[in-house]
Amino acid sequence: METFFLDEMIEILCRLSVKDLIRFKCVSKHWCCLIDDPYFIKLHVSHSLETKTNHSLLLRQYEYNFFSVNYDSGETIQRLNHPVGEQKRAIKILGSCNGLLALIDDNDRIFLWNPSTRKFQVLPSTEIEISSPSICFDRSTFYGFGYDPISDDYKLVRMVQLFGKNNGKFNSEAKMYSLRRNCWRRIKDFCFYLISAREFGFLVNNALHWMVFKPPKSGKQNLVGFHLGTEEFRFLELPDFCLDKLFCYDIKAMGGYICLTATYREIDTVVVDVWIMEEYGVKESWIKLISWNQPHFIPRFPSLVVPLAFSKNGDKVLFNISYKCRIYNKWYNLRDKFVWYDLCGERVEKVEIRGIPSSFDVHFYVESLVPINGNAVMINNEMP
Repeated sequence: METFFLDEMIEILCRLSVKDLIRFKCVSKHWCCLIDDPYFIKLHVSHSLETKTNHSLLLRQYEYNFFSVNYDSGETIQRLNHPVGEQKRAIKILGSCNGLLALIDDNDRIFLWNPSTRKFQVLPSTEIEISSPSICFDRSTFYGFGYDPISDDYKLVRMVQLFGKNNGKFNSEAKMYSLRRNCWRRIKDFCFYLISAREFGFLVNNALHWMVFKPPKSGKQNLVGFHLGTEEFRFLELPDFCLDKLFCYDIKAMGGYICLTATYREIDTVVVDVWIMEEYGVKESWIKLISWNQPHFIPRFPSLVVPLAFSKNGDKVLFNISYKCRIYNKWYNLRDKFVWYDLCGERVEKVEIRGIPSSFDVHFYVESLVPINGNAVMINNEMP
């Protein structure tokens, strides 16, 4: 009978928000141990992912202000106190997985941060061991963050690539950080050129993915996946869509699938095509989910239209439309907005969220109790 009631209690607690669970830890020592149990934390994350609950949008403004918007209601906005605190330092998000975010500041300090529990950890630094060529060179650094269920570990991959400007010489180094071990180690080098437009990999099917050029460097772009468990690479084929048009693309994870978005101009309008790979690694499983022709929502280039997530029942897709301008070879957001796209009716509706900034970068994450480790620091003060 006791086991029955315990199972019932776990089933109920799995449905609650992280905020409520943290509050309920004060009820008793037994409840605190239950909620902090790794098994329960995994159940809670799995339930949130399966039911599309406890999801939030993370907005980054001016590279150092962070806001959280409740995805379920679309109304609650909260300013977050991140690990760098009040210092106005540029912070980039390297990735998000199961409620943990990997961040890097302008001093190359890397943090793991759980905004829901307000805990963070500064990762140990690691040197770049490859020597730079004696000639002039360009250096690019790429990251990817994800969870490996085989080792039950969160891992951050860092790749550094050096290109000789004059003779095309190429050196690379890849390292991986393990949260479980709290250390970095050298892994197999990446034998292809990463595309600098996409610095951060995305996680699908236990693998991190980047767009790359195969050496020798050519104009053809390829999608490569790096499996966090086996540490092996594989190439994935892209859909056959029209490449003779001038278009901008975005490739990411959405709803557990690889999602490719191509935005291009056709005569006097702008078209947005969204492709989904339904079966991982199978080229024939690419389907065109959306072909959206809405010039009044996308008035002109340059703009970037990016799908973020499916609605709870899967009949809508939330989009972020970002209007951009270029100043001294750097792109800036002028204005951002959200819209819902109805998959059945092929209709678009605006999303009004009071209090959000006019321009921002947006990331999608699930609220969770996933711990960092014993070295984590609590952010004590809350932002208004």
